[in-house]
Amino acid sequence: MVDLNGQYQTIKEQVNTSISNILETSAFINGPEVKSFQKELETYLGVKHVIPCANGTDALQIAMMGLGLKPGDEVITADFTFAATVEVIALLGLVPVLVDVEIDTFNIDVVALEKAITPKTKAIVPVHLFGQCANMDVILELAKKHNLFVIEDNAQGIGANYIAKDGSKQKSGTIGNVGATSFFPSKNLGCYGDGGAIFTNDDDLAHTLRGIVNHGMYKRYHHDVVGVNSRLDSIQAAVLRAKLPLLDTYNSKRRNAARKYSKAFEGQEHIVVPKLVSNCSEICDTCDCHVFHQYTLRILNGKRDALVQHLNDNDIPCGVYYPIPLHLQKAYADSRYKEEDFPVTNQLVKEVISLPMHTELDEEQIAFITNKVIEFINN
Repeated sequence: MVDLNGQYQTIKEQVNTSISNILETSAFINGPEVKSFQKELETYLGVKHVIPCANGTDALQIAMMGLGLKPGDEVITADFTFAATVEVIALLGLVPVLVDVEIDTFNIDVVALEKAITPKTKAIVPVHLFGQCANMDVILELAKKHNLFVIEDNAQGIGANYIAKDGSKQKSGTIGNVGATSFFPSKNLGCYGDGGAIFTNDDDLAHTLRGIVNHGMYKRYHHDVVGVNSRLDSIQAAVLRAKLPLLDTYNSKRRNAARKYSKAFEGQEHIVVPKLVSNCSEICDTCDCHVFHQYTLRILNGKRDALVQHLNDNDIPCGVYYPIPLHLQKAYADSRYKEEDFPVTNQLVKEVISLPMHTELDEEQIAFITNKVIEFINN
């Protein structure tokens, strides 16, 4: 699904030199590489504050802690996403409220979102799933109307631009009160272990977050807030520094691969290709609203599971993201949820399949993959 070794070969010299320097200086935690990466990512995103941390799940949890959410507060998020999003809500004693998603973008359904708001609602967590932003215009309007925080789960969307209805453009993760991302190795900007970061333009919130990630300390052994131990180590920061200047190129290569995939599937009545929500009529380098963390199809003829087996039999990696809705997961089951509230999610879990998507895909590989998909679907 991801060719990390192929990508490493193109940055090998810089990565190896940086890691060697860290080993020599032994500045493993909060060293110069971490501080430099923080500043460089702030510049790239156009955001005032980046707070590095240990992983993307911590980033979400710390963001919620920093906003002062209390046990019993309701937090609304999408039913169709990875469990980390709802996991941190539950860990903090908050009340997760799951809502359905849109059939064409896989992102949170803003109509369902508005219906779910109650006097106990304190925050919305839109997930920029598969690399494309949720409808942030409406989400921000609802947040303002009901005095809610907006916490962007940007684990899959780093580098994407959101084009607002007024034509302005802003990087995903920097639009709400706070954004959180993951640097897991398979991400568009991934390190060689675990890593994450939190983004905000709020000076006071940034100060709070910096204390939380370091045991609540601003001065050694003075614990001013309840904190956690969540820091990005220097080796991971060095890898990310090597990759960050190439992120737009990486995302462009993903869009190019996605364009070739979609072109190959034209006219296939049982295959629905990803949809762009911007004004672009097709996937192109100038349409940077989607960074294709995943290239996800919908298979309409009931052959999705059989297609997975067919691709595996032909040594083609693929993934089903996600096979079980969060509202049906044992850990998050709740009598409040009714099946009729999740028609789209319940449909998507039976239809979606993600094909290999990374910076090293070539035309021969894409042709082989698409031909195997088409021959099976039409058999």
